[in-house]
Amino acid sequence: MSEINMNQTIAAGTHNNEKNFFFPLAAMTTLFFLWGFITVFNDVLIPRLKSVFDLNYTEAMLIQFCFFIAYFVVSLPAGSLVKRLGYQKGIIIGLIVAACGCLLFYPAVIVHQYWIFLTALFVMASGIVILQVSANPYVAALGTSKTASSRLNLAQALNSLGTTLGPIAGGMLLFGAGGAMAVEAASADSVKVPYLVIAGVLVAIAVVFAFLKLPTIEAHVETVDCKVKDKNLKEAPHLMMGVVAIFCYVGAEVSIGSFIVNYFAEEHIGGLDAPTAAKLLGYYWGGAMVGRFIGSQALKYVAPSKALVFNSVFVMLLLVVTMSTEGNVAMVAVLAIGLFNSIMFPTIFTIAIEGLGSLTSKGSGWLCLAIVGGAIIPLLQGVVADSMHIQISFIVPLVCYVFIAWYGLNVVKLSKQWHDKIA
Repeated sequence: MSEINMNQTIAAGTHNNEKNFFFPLAAMTTLFFLWGFITVFNDVLIPRLKSVFDLNYTEAMLIQFCFFIAYFVVSLPAGSLVKRLGYQKGIIIGLIVAACGCLLFYPAVIVHQYWIFLTALFVMASGIVILQVSANPYVAALGTSKTASSRLNLAQALNSLGTTLGPIAGGMLLFGAGGAMAVEAASADSVKVPYLVIAGVLVAIAVVFAFLKLPTIEAHVETVDCKVKDKNLKEAPHLMMGVVAIFCYVGAEVSIGSFIVNYFAEEHIGGLDAPTAAKLLGYYWGGAMVGRFIGSQALKYVAPSKALVFNSVFVMLLLVVTMSTEGNVAMVAVLAIGLFNSIMFPTIFTIAIEGLGSLTSKGSGWLCLAIVGGAIIPLLQGVVADSMHIQISFIVPLVCYVFIAWYGLNVVKLSKQWHDKIA
């Protein structure tokens, strides 16, 4: 590809040949893979630190709380940062900040204080927030709006590859081959090397992105002639409800993944040790990867809103099954949720920012702000698990999917209200 093509500016409303953007899209997929790998590492870190510090479920879920609360604190500033500096510089800054968070795991292990681990997770997550605010709308804009959901689903499939490999790598690195014995002889020392390696990879990729020549998304930075320049994002109901839908989806997805290892340890469910359960957790995230590859093609022909309703209804059914059964049936049901989770985040994201024009980066910041659901929902499920039972606690994500189904049923009408205002 010539440098002229690589430096082209993407203007609003143009129908670009998406083949011209193969290299930028390929570069973006490395980011999606990385933050998926890093995020899902928490699912294996939870049982490790739960054992090391003798935590209850609520205390252990502070790992997810401190990680995902960064989305609430950092998303809006990140949206402003990306608006001012552009997507490429935002990506570089996000990579460096995430690397700094990974490096903090080393002193956390030395001092052996739980709060330092939580601080490291917050800093690392802050970098990932900046990455998401930059990369999600950028990928959605690299081509025609008609195929934005399909394109973002394809990128998210690479994210799911990271979340599939993460639990497998995490199980081996954090627990080793000692099985249940390794959990009993718990130590935080095994955390150091994995996060130092991740920090090195993040810095290396930041250097690569510093030298890449990526297209500029003109429609997302120009405001002079844009129809939405005088509009407030609160006037876009499809975005506002999309924020709630992202909150519910990320919260439910993260919460389910966070509990699977401990859930499978229950005698009437699987009676599995943590390393074995961590390997099975890969099927949950692997299902999301397979579903996103399928979804990237299916969404070229199926309306995103209809796909969202279909998948959310199936997840609700699977949650009812896992809550009311035991043994292999309960385990298969909860793992299968990953397959139907697959298209939800990229689908909600693209239909929520559709038609925002120059407000897209700010809208992206709002949607990433809603990822704080990953902090709140697991904590709520932890409280229910401590006060009642871990199996009953899955009613918390069940309620989340009810709202997602509602959003899928109503988003077309909500989007029309916005387009009528800017017409």
